[in-house]
Amino acid sequence: MTNPAHGNQMHESGIHHITALTSDPRKNVAFYVRFLGLRLVKRTVNFDDPGTWHVYYGDGIGSPGTILTFFLYPGLAPGRHGIGQAVEIAFAVPQSAFSFWIDRLVTHRIDFEGPIERFGQKVIRFRDPDGLQLEIVADASAPAVVPWSDMPAPPDQAICGFHSITLWEEDPERTGRILTEILGYRAAGQEGGRFRFTSRTDHVPGRIVEIRSTPGFWTGVSGAGTVHHIAFRAPDDATQATVRERVAHAGIEVTPVRDRNYFRSIYFREPGGVLFEVATDAPGFAIDEPVEHLGTGLRLPAWLEPRRASIAAILPDLGIGPVQTSEEASA
Repeated sequence: MTNPAHGNQMHESGIHHITALTSDPRKNVAFYVRFLGLRLVKRTVNFDDPGTWHVYYGDGIGSPGTILTFFLYPGLAPGRHGIGQAVEIAFAVPQSAFSFWIDRLVTHRIDFEGPIERFGQKVIRFRDPDGLQLEIVADASAPAVVPWSDMPAPPDQAICGFHSITLWEEDPERTGRILTEILGYRAAGQEGGRFRFTSRTDHVPGRIVEIRSTPGFWTGVSGAGTVHHIAFRAPDDATQATVRERVAHAGIEVTPVRDRNYFRSIYFREPGGVLFEVATDAPGFAIDEPVEHLGTGLRLPAWLEPRRASIAAILPDLGIGPVQTSEEASA
């Protein structure tokens, strides 16, 4: 079969961001900022549900491939990991930093499994306060982290972005075809029931997607501690348009382009049920606040600014300072 992904630029990409759900905003911020040492690069709202926080964590500038985002729903019932979900989020660290993270887990009394070896790399597994499945992988090709002031972990020990995301699927072959024939990935190996796919550019964060064959397992249920969707990078609007055409040509329903302020997005569900997004790299997170102040106040798209006061009044406390007034936000 001819691979229709040849000739476009999706092979330059990988994961753009991953979005998950949490039930406790304060615990979520404390875990990802203070323990994992990610930077809170954006405080905004779910554009489709503006009374709900949408927070973004990443490296010093929110580089694609480093961005883990959460919709914050206080008291949200726990989800259930299962078929048709993205389940295991793996972060990359330099090989020399692997023992640092084992020590950090022990010091903070966080239960973990491992180390184990997978595809020749050392892996430890643990969970966030909602039960989201996380991993740290010792990666010899991990890119250098983009630093920022007051990093909780030394730059040479810090998380460098995503290593991979693992999908649990009843039929890995169907999903694998979407990755290779539409998104430009290539098959890169198999260990047991786990299949690895990589983007065609080395040394970028988030270049790996793995599919875990789970036939006969129960179906996943959305809720706290589960992944909502995965976004893949498109370097520009033209590439995104090409991918959208290919998704539609494959008979899969795909949304129109939606403006998410920091990127433009399309959405579709792959055959196994996981929600996929394709997001542009531009314009990025410095569009509405300078890099040195990323994540310091509530940022809203222009069409929500008239509702700032009412939105800010109902957003729960994140434990990191008050929501800015409209005057402070525009300063």
